[in-house]
Amino acid sequence: MTVTSVALAAYVIAGLLFVLSLAGLSAQESARRGTVLGMLGMGLAIVATIALALDRSERPWPVTAGLILLVLVVGAAVGSWRARRVEMTQMPELIALLHSFVGLSAVLVGYGSFLAEPVGAAGGDTVHRVEVFLGVLIGAVTFTGSVVAFGKLSGRLPSAPLTLPGRHALNLLALVASAVLLAWFVVADDVGTAVWALVLMTVVALALGWHLVAAIGGGDMPVVVSMLNSYSGWAAAAAGFTLGNDLLIITGALVGASGAILSYLMCKAMNRSFWSVVLGGFGAGAAGGPPGGGTAEAGEVRETSPDEVAALLTAARSVVVVPGYGMAVAKAQHPVADLAERLRARGVTVRFGVHPVAGRLPGHMNVLLAEARVPYDVVLEMDEVNPDLPDTDVVLVIGANDTVNPAAQDDPSSPIAGMPVIEAWKARDVVVFKRSLATGYAGVQNPLFFRENTRMLFGDAKEQVDKIVQAL
Repeated sequence: MTVTSVALAAYVIAGLLFVLSLAGLSAQESARRGTVLGMLGMGLAIVATIALALDRSERPWPVTAGLILLVLVVGAAVGSWRARRVEMTQMPELIALLHSFVGLSAVLVGYGSFLAEPVGAAGGDTVHRVEVFLGVLIGAVTFTGSVVAFGKLSGRLPSAPLTLPGRHALNLLALVASAVLLAWFVVADDVGTAVWALVLMTVVALALGWHLVAAIGGGDMPVVVSMLNSYSGWAAAAAGFTLGNDLLIITGALVGASGAILSYLMCKAMNRSFWSVVLGGFGAGAAGGPPGGGTAEAGEVRETSPDEVAALLTAARSVVVVPGYGMAVAKAQHPVADLAERLRARGVTVRFGVHPVAGRLPGHMNVLLAEARVPYDVVLEMDEVNPDLPDTDVVLVIGANDTVNPAAQDDPSSPIAGMPVIEAWKARDVVVFKRSLATGYAGVQNPLFFRENTRMLFGDAKEQVDKIVQAL
């Protein structure tokens, strides 16, 4: 049995583990098992790839092994360092940054593969050139798009969409130019001409990726992250075709398809067209201050205190907690879980209502609640919790804004008009935990703050929840 046959068998097993991993990640109860299976599959894939590299290397095997070991040590050191230091609030931007690495690697693989074997139309290998071109194109778009997403998520770039004049025409022009350059790249007889076509396309693709994501506003960032996840998968698959690596093709296709499906489901949950998100961006008028979209107050605010909230909760029979990104920033998930447990011990029905796009990443709030050991059976999705809100005594909105905004239903001119939201205002009483009356990530003012049945509890969410627990 040769090294190649063993490695291919290991690739098949790794591919099955990746499929089982995705299946496990589809539910909170099995997510940990899915993660472990994915780790095992990736570990097996790495070992098999190293074995193949050592077997096929034309260099002395100690040199090849040393180079591989060096790369593994550097990558593992950086990965471990970031994994230990990253905060949960920084996870979305870290993932966006990791997507950029996948895109950049696809670009480098494409260039390396072509320069190592610069054949094409003249050499009878047109397919190889097409594979190289598409891999570099997708990788370059993924790279700059992910860098812009990282900048927006981390606050280094403004979250407002960039609306250049004729931006859709610019995107179309970039695609047409790429098609022309593809034809030039494929038919070029000499390597120098082909490289120039590839370089020009790379510049166009880098600009296209930057513009596509820059034109998308903050409200759509969760969709953008999952979309870039899909792009990175297709970039990896393209690199797999270029390298002739079956497992990379399989893995890239799995990531690309699952990311596309997730993006579609999130757009459906937001009542948005996927193409409108990709091409136009969410809330293009938000930065300009549409009706209800500014920071000015829209009525009288009724402020409350932790003691008053504790009294309200003591008299309640049912409570729904709606978490948002502010809960992650305040690191309030553990006090919130403690509060919920104490209320349940008093016989109060406590549930959590999680919007599909709460936070900056798909499933962001679910991960925080699981970290705080909130039971899975009390964590409900938006469609599950909305019908019960009219019969709910108290809703605690902790750090959420856009996902509980009634303007989505009441204001047709609002940038979030038509977006399904958690209808917190239908409860008897609503308590909103916020540091200020500032707008959410979409830049839209929330009329919920000024409703008759709403009380605002200003300050750090973690500190305020601790005070409520003490008062109870």
